[in-house]
Amino acid sequence: MGSDVRRKSKFRGNNVSPLADAGLHIICAILALACVIPFIFIVIISLTSAESLRTIGYSFFPSEWTLASFRAAFDMGDQLWRSFFNSMFVTVVGTSISVVMTVLYAYGLSRPDYPLKKFFAFFLFFTMVFGGGLVPTVFVVRNVLGLNNNFGALIVPALIVPFHVIIMRTFIKSAVPESLIESARMDGAGEFRTLFSIVVPIAKPGIATVSLLTAIGYWNDWFLALLFIRDRTLFPLQFLLMEMQQNIEFLRRNLSIIGSANIDFADLPGEGLRMALAVIIVVPIAFAYPFFQRYIISGLTVGAVKE
Repeated sequence: MGSDVRRKSKFRGNNVSPLADAGLHIICAILALACVIPFIFIVIISLTSAESLRTIGYSFFPSEWTLASFRAAFDMGDQLWRSFFNSMFVTVVGTSISVVMTVLYAYGLSRPDYPLKKFFAFFLFFTMVFGGGLVPTVFVVRNVLGLNNNFGALIVPALIVPFHVIIMRTFIKSAVPESLIESARMDGAGEFRTLFSIVVPIAKPGIATVSLLTAIGYWNDWFLALLFIRDRTLFPLQFLLMEMQQNIEFLRRNLSIIGSANIDFADLPGEGLRMALAVIIVVPIAFAYPFFQRYIISGLTVGAVKE
């Protein structure tokens, strides 16, 4: 009987055989390559010459390497760096304000004794199902809020994302024990003291996740600039790059008309420029991800509570 107990203890659910462990590593490596290879391919295409793309098409081993696509992107000079700063400013400020508002909203929804919980929950879910439409949105932002041709028009309309509030509310409900909040109240802590001293340190993984999603949303947004921004000094990076790409495509499509200007547009980067713009957009947010990942890991370790 003792040998049966020892045999069973060797095959607990948390033990994995070397063969299964190797198989899991292979599967994870394949999934990682499936995520990394497309980005590597985009970088390669951005460094491929237009002649190589015309002759052999997309290839991991182009016949000619060049920086022409990046030079075409950086020909905007000061405008490109100004737009880069605009996107960075909107992303940092918008993410900071949005995360604070999301945490406050989610904490209220997570409290069972909050008297207006049902009203704000219905208000949140209703906006996920029904939207006012484009015209009312533009009217409210421009005429009611007075946000037009300024940074506020790029930040305020995206401050509250209902899905992010639901994620944060669910995380607080599942990760923060109710007894811990009751203990803080018995010690005389108010709601804000409880939130920022008890709930926020435990909810760091959820806050980091919402912060990452919000930052990606602000960084990739160009539609708000299309609706509300007319001053070129306020163009975010994504809108500027989209405009640049459209101008290049316009020149290429009308080559026969403007060919008399003695300008060789045939070698103007097309696909390579698209990929170069994609690299310029992706690299900053890719470097930001490890920063959020560190906070997610620290939140999981520091914020662990045993009840």
